[in-house]
Amino acid sequence: MPDAETVVLDDAPMTPAEVVAVARRNARFVLGEHALRRISDSRAALEAMTSGSHPVYGLNTSLGASVDTPLGGDDMIAFQRRVAPSHSVGVGPLLPTEQVRAMIVGRISGAAAGGTGMSVGVISGLVAALNAGIHPLVPAWGSVGAADLAPLAHMTRALMGDGEVEYRGEILPAAEALKRADLDPLDIREKDGHALVVANSLSTGTACLVLEDIARFIDWSFTAIGLSYEGFRSSLSALDDSGMAARPAFGQRDAAARLRIALEGSLLWRDGAARRLQDPLSFRCAPQVWGALLQAYAQAEAATSIELGHSGDNPVILAGEGRAVANGNFDMTAFALTWEQLGQALAHCAVAIVNRSVKQMSPAFSALPRFLSARGQNYIAYAQLQKTLSALEAEIRHLANPISLSPMPISDWSEDQSSMAPRVVAKTGEIVQRLRYLVAIELMSACTAIELRKEVGGLGPVMADAFQMVRKHVPPLEDDRALGPDMEALMTMMVGSEAPASR
Repeated sequence: MPDAETVVLDDAPMTPAEVVAVARRNARFVLGEHALRRISDSRAALEAMTSGSHPVYGLNTSLGASVDTPLGGDDMIAFQRRVAPSHSVGVGPLLPTEQVRAMIVGRISGAAAGGTGMSVGVISGLVAALNAGIHPLVPAWGSVGAADLAPLAHMTRALMGDGEVEYRGEILPAAEALKRADLDPLDIREKDGHALVVANSLSTGTACLVLEDIARFIDWSFTAIGLSYEGFRSSLSALDDSGMAARPAFGQRDAAARLRIALEGSLLWRDGAARRLQDPLSFRCAPQVWGALLQAYAQAEAATSIELGHSGDNPVILAGEGRAVANGNFDMTAFALTWEQLGQALAHCAVAIVNRSVKQMSPAFSALPRFLSARGQNYIAYAQLQKTLSALEAEIRHLANPISLSPMPISDWSEDQSSMAPRVVAKTGEIVQRLRYLVAIELMSACTAIELRKEVGGLGPVMADAFQMVRKHVPPLEDDRALGPDMEALMTMMVGSEAPASR
């Protein structure tokens, strides 16, 4: 695997960007001295409890509703080795490799906070497997977000040598892949099996990946808004900072500032340049809608960072106090709600993108040829793109509906509260996938509107750069053609390129 860089987890907690570097760009992962000391101290505190008579959940007791079943002697280890196979109940499509890698990083990061009591050798085994490129095959469905038990169990089972993994482009029996990589299966000891699965590492790791995707979408969406303002000949009074300060709702001044920077040097700033005193709300309220998105993004990022840098284990091992404290820190309600809000903020943006694009195509609003046809109404031009816009927006609206309200109780009704965190994050990621195509359509319609008005020369430097980037990937629409490839080309551009209107 290519070694893009090295990420060291030591004294400071990991950041979402560092998780992405390891998971998506194959950076090497290393545990520093401080992290290893926290892990060792936590393990030493746990081992001191193994000979005691005081019940410690998951150490000398069974799990879930069977907490009343004591464990002793050799059964403390034998039971731990049964945890991963018995919890491997995931179903459905397999997680992409980058999500599996992000999940492994998330579990290591949480363990390095020092609350798990996990063996140093087991955590080192996770690091070694990650760096070697051994990726367990993990079904995507089956976690309710009260710890991502099933996905982590599939991960653990494979790294114990049972199941299948992807290794260097091949699907292999886990034991064979470990042998080829010259790695030993995880040596599960007291508490290790439970500690490996009692975390929300799939939710947290995937969140880091989706945060990067949303940040890139935000940058390109600001670029598209700027080009839409140019194509529509919008009034820029909606970006006035004093107007924003009159009611400083979350994020709107920042959003307006980004748009003012994107439009620097535009002839739209001249008196009388705008076609209307007031534009439709999808144009005029862009600072407010995108301000809400910036605020929601910041909250989701903060919630994700908390999960990365702290222990959500039950029980949590407090090495400094020599105690194991039973708790509910695995509950992800606060995290899930920030991600539900982020998905809904993105859905509001989707509505605005669709409305701006459709209004560019409407003579009644834009005073341009219907469907932006440069050659007359006997050409179809962008008419059929409105179906794509409508379909994607409807799907986004559906995905933005909440799923985090508690599902049915499980484990003999003792586990009666859960957040559905992994699915909340996953559906937000699915929203972003669709939003990229909406932005592609807005870029296409805005650039065509600019050309039809013969206003290319009036663009400021940022928007001129953006216009040229679009036209580098998609030529002007001079005749009817298949537009699917154009959308794919722009979507690929956005995934792989920094936006001109980026921070």
